[in-house]
Amino acid sequence: MEQSPAPCPVSGMLPGEIAEEHRMLPYQGRQVFQWIHRKGASSFDEMSSLSRDLRARLSRETVFPATRVSKIQGSQASGTRKALLLLHDNECIESVLIPDRNRHTVCVSSQVGCPLKCAFCATGLSGYKRNLNAAEIVEQVLHMRKAGDVPETAVCNIVYMGMGEPFYNFDEVKKSIRILMHPEGLGTGARHITVSTAGEITGIERFAAEDWQVRLSVSLHAAQDEKRSRLVPLNRKYGLQRLHAALREYNQRTGRQLTLEWTLLDGVNDTPEDVRELVRFTRGLDASVNLIPWNPVAGLEFRPSPPAACEAFQAQLTGSGVRATLRKEKGRDIDAACGQLRRSAIGGLAPTAGTDAANEQA
Repeated sequence: MEQSPAPCPVSGMLPGEIAEEHRMLPYQGRQVFQWIHRKGASSFDEMSSLSRDLRARLSRETVFPATRVSKIQGSQASGTRKALLLLHDNECIESVLIPDRNRHTVCVSSQVGCPLKCAFCATGLSGYKRNLNAAEIVEQVLHMRKAGDVPETAVCNIVYMGMGEPFYNFDEVKKSIRILMHPEGLGTGARHITVSTAGEITGIERFAAEDWQVRLSVSLHAAQDEKRSRLVPLNRKYGLQRLHAALREYNQRTGRQLTLEWTLLDGVNDTPEDVRELVRFTRGLDASVNLIPWNPVAGLEFRPSPPAACEAFQAQLTGSGVRATLRKEKGRDIDAACGQLRRSAIGGLAPTAGTDAANEQA
């Protein structure tokens, strides 16, 4: 299932790798890295501290940027921005910028499309193509910071909750995180980065072994095996018992809390019985629950849970001692649900409003 990403351009390299790959002195590798990640340069021509000969050679030897913005949609109501980015092979991906007072969150994709085909998600409807390389992941953050006029010194939360299953592309996701955290670049703190998985247990185990404080989120959506297997087909491979054991081991090994994502679907997973099953699943875990209002996707027959049902679900969870937040809806007036903008671009489909990607870390 896993496919190799394209060769990684210069924006997907650490300073030492840039210098070694392009036969430069170490300080020159740092300069290139700083121009891209700290100063926001969009071409080698802007890197004025480098000699003309070096800039010309880099232009011949590598690709920068690896992505370009094809379309940006902006929400008048919330300020949320969603971008469609084109890749070197004419594939496209999506990224979202979500402002909230003095905080900004960038939601990035890790794959072109997604192989998991979760029942309520627009991404799987347009198919899976390939993994992204680290440059294609990192540049999403750089593009969205520019799109939102985010100051150079401002810290963004970065969430791997866009298109794709991050743990099916573990090595490039890991490298992109190291680049985003590097002090010569954005210097993003580990606790400002969250990786969301549908429950890929091998990836959870590898993630727990990393020496960092990056946060983990799990798209749960149901706490009964038959129902979760319908909503999240990956559950057929592992099952909730194995997932629970992996998450308990994650808590014990890292000492870190995790988040369980739960997209609310009317009459599907928003009932009192769903609350009881979720409460049972959280026992023995250090976890909070993030409740996400769902919005319609063309071609899918689900309905969003009414606001009153969402609030009741949250109240029942908290009344049972489970930490739970209900995310605000943002981006209803743009194609903010993960995969919708790409789907309309490649399939000629009419855009439909949605908020899944925007809601997850609003």
